[in-house]
Amino acid sequence: MEIRTLRYFLAVAREENMTRAAELLHVTQPTLSKALKSLEDELGKKLFTRRSFSISLTEEGVLLRDRAEDLVSMADKIEQEFLSFDDITGGDIYFGLAESYQIRYLAREIRSFKKTYPDLRYHITSGDTEQVTEKLDKGLLDFAVICETPDERKYQYLTFPEADCFGAAVPADSPLAEKEQITAEDLCGLPLFCSEQSWENDIRPWAGEHFESLRLEGSFRLAYNGSMFAREGLGILLTLNDLIDTSPGSGLVFRPLFPHLEMKMYLIWNKYQSFTPIAERFLKQIRASFS
Repeated sequence: MEIRTLRYFLAVAREENMTRAAELLHVTQPTLSKALKSLEDELGKKLFTRRSFSISLTEEGVLLRDRAEDLVSMADKIEQEFLSFDDITGGDIYFGLAESYQIRYLAREIRSFKKTYPDLRYHITSGDTEQVTEKLDKGLLDFAVICETPDERKYQYLTFPEADCFGAAVPADSPLAEKEQITAEDLCGLPLFCSEQSWENDIRPWAGEHFESLRLEGSFRLAYNGSMFAREGLGILLTLNDLIDTSPGSGLVFRPLFPHLEMKMYLIWNKYQSFTPIAERFLKQIRASFS
């Protein structure tokens, strides 16, 4: 199975049209069709359902698409890593980032680093801890920023300078908006929005005996989407400070939880990571800065 063939497959899966995919790949349609037929023969499975004017993936095709995306990304990363060994002014660094206003510290370090290495190319993937660590473990990322205490058996890490504060984003006309801080008892029986990760890892221990009386209305990986539901009065969003707009006129207010619930952020990398020169230099800079 060749990487080139997987690129062909992904292009057809994305375009759902053989002619358009062939044009984008700058190959003839017969060449593309032959490559995909060989791939199906090699795997012994039908990957596409062909119709008069379109193509869709079979169940086996969907599985291959998910695997092929990681394989092609890995091939691209390896190629860039080897090219960067001869590039003393730049190279590629791959980050996976959880949501936090503290990402500004990482952005500042990148801005400073680019003054010395102007040809730096950085690639950002966003997601929760589970999503970014999965990519880090597969070798698709150099670094990840997470909001859980890192597993020291797998990762090395740096702690960000500050801590995030958990709170409740409530509609401005809610009675809870009149309170200076929100307790678990205040939230009992109310519809709540939260990420599944934070609900189990943070809210459960914080709420203690009141947890069973809390009602998770819906879970969101992205705080912004959750804020739209809260703004429409569908529930209260439990989130970190400064992730969403709670300024006057936004329709929402942010109230910290009590007892106070803080969350640290960590820059992590695999314990036995082999870095490119540019990534090694960046780590040296940010290690000095965070220290």
